[in-house]
Order: sequence, then structure tokens, then C-alpha cells
Amino acid sequence: FAVNYHRWILDEIRYYIKGTVAEVGAGSGNFSSLLLETDIDKLIAFEPSDNMYPLLQETLKNDKRAKVINNFFANEEINELFDSILYINVLEHIEDDAQELSYAYNALVSGGHLLIFVPALPWLYSDLDRQVGHFRRYTKKNIERLVSNIGFSIAKIRYFDIAGIIPWYINFTILKNPIQKGSVSLYDNLIVPPMRIIEKFITPPIGKNILLVASKK
Repeated sequence: FAVNYHRWILDEIRYYIKGTVAEVGAGSGNFSSLLLETDIDKLIAFEPSDNMYPLLQETLKNDKRAKVINNFFANEEINELFDSILYINVLEHIEDDAQELSYAYNALVSGGHLLIFVPALPWLYSDLDRQVGHFRRYTKKNIERLVSNIGFSIAKIRYFDIAGIIPWYINFTILKNPIQKGSVSLYDNLIVPPMRIIEKFITPPIGKNILLVASKK
């Protein structure tokens, strides 16, 4: 229900996506489909959930560039290196995020790119975060330190979606409401398009999410 939001994320990182791409935690394939609209050579989509995996297979079955693996990225033996590895709304679900990123580092070609999109601001952590399996929300400082300690060089990092902070805080942190597809679609259609233009010219000092691009030295 957040097509505009996903396209916004993709356009922020499109320049760094090329060649052989790994998408970790691809879910049902919503973002995977957008990746296949680019000129990448191959997409390997990892999804460990037995519920999501059949949906991902169905979504990607008609594109010969796509391969779907029902396993954790760290557990799968892959006999090739990647040009780009993506964690889009995934890293916060992984308890040992440092260990996970070390696997990503080793799986990238020299000069390859790590692309991360995560929830931001620990004080926004809510029952919804807990219910969907988030171990944490990040600050720009702590994810930058995390990625740098692995050995990556930061190419781009910024807060993302400043407009989403207050709605999230009221709905989920204070009122503890469940997420509803109608409210997601409303936000995606009414708020995302103008905010995308605004944030293109004015980098927000804070945001509901963090977008990071790093390269393997």
C-alpha cells in the first residue's frame, strides 16, 4: 500500500544499484518488482519466511533475471559476489546486525555498494515495532558507526520522511493503534509526493527513517 514511498526510496539509491544484486528479506516482492524495472543483470532475493516465500516466488516468476531463495542470507552458500546488497526495512529485524553486515561485506565485490533503509529515532519505538519484530530503531550516528566499524566507507546517509514522525508518534507510540491499509494508502498518496519534492531540495535534520549507502573499500 506504499508504492509511492517505495519508488521514492528506489530513486534515492538507484545510482548505486547495478550488476548482480542481492535483496535480503525481500518479503512478498513489492520492492523486488521495482528493482527489476531497473537495468540490473540479476536479482537474488532472500526470504526466510515460509509464509512470504511463495508470494515472492509468484511475484518474480516471470522475470528470468530473478532467483528466489527461501533462506537467511547468512546461511546460504553463494558462489558469486554481488555488486549491490540491499536491506530495505530489514536490518532492524536482525538481532545481531553487526554480524549480518559482516556477511554482506564479504559477499560484495571491491567497490560494491551496501544499501540500507531502516526505521529511525529510538523514542518512536512502539508496540507496533515490537509486534512486527523490530529489535531497534536507529539514529544516524549509531548506524553510521555500525557500518564504518565493519569496514565500509559511507557514501551517503540522511534522515528520510520528516513528515512521518508526528503521525507515527501519535498513532503508534502514544495511542498504540494498529496499522491500517487505508491510512497507509492515504499517507502514500497525499503526503509522500510533496514531501519527496521538498526533501529533494532540503535535507531534513531528522526523519522517521534513515537511508544509508556505503561502499566496500
